Amino acid sequence: MSGPLNLRRIMLACGLGLMALPAVAGEPAGVVELFTSQGCSSCPPADAALKKLIDDGKVVALSYHVDYWNYLGWADTLATKDNTARQYSYARMLGRSGVYTPQVILNGRDHINGADLEGINRRLAEMSAKGKGLVVPVNATVRKDEVDINVGAGNGKANVVVVYFNREQIVDVKKGENSGRKISYWHAVRDVQTIGMWDGKPANFVLPASVLNEGDNSGCAVLLQKMKDNETPGAILGATTVMADKPAN
Repeated sequence: MSGPLNLRRIMLACGLGLMALPAVAGEPAGVVELFTSQGCSSCPPADAALKKLIDDGKVVALSYHVDYWNYLGWADTLATKDNTARQYSYARMLGRSGVYTPQVILNGRDHINGADLEGINRRLAEMSAKGKGLVVPVNATVRKDEVDINVGAGNGKANVVVVYFNREQIVDVKKGENSGRKISYWHAVRDVQTIGMWDGKPANFVLPASVLNEGDNSGCAVLLQKMKDNETPGAILGATTVMADKPAN
């Protein structure tokens, strides 16, 4: 995970055509973080399951490509060391000795096989019923050259984390376990940055619209996430999504 948001990026704002899209109609049912790899033969069903979750529109869904399968013959074109580090951080939080793909982390609290779509939906519903869902409202709105983030009231303290991703990418895998396949990857994470702290009181944060100016394929999720310590993420209390729109010609 990266440190505080790069100040140069914060200061730049050029106000290209952007729109704020709610992750769901109403509050999200949860946050699904998939850890996947282009070099893993078990991962394509999980990648497809994530796409179904995105299409269904009820959760904030993110895909973190990891690099530890690169030795099998294909270097994942979307993988980062930070994504791998985030998965290992979750393993520490869960008390696990190792990691696997495809793994889904649910609300920063539990894990499940990423291809188990029915299990993901069932587990999120169970979490919500037990008060372990998204309990703090988080909203994001684009106004001219700014992205306004509003976090509601709740209990405790948490980080305000922005996860930057690409909406869709099609990759022609030429080697490794998925050799010869063209696979669509959705919401592939390219950076994770903490932009502030929340102490239980309503709070507002502002980003320049230029943070999404990686092209019309970009977007970001805003996560309100507790931390077990400086390096170990914990429960996610609230979330939303902002997508870039195509700039006008």
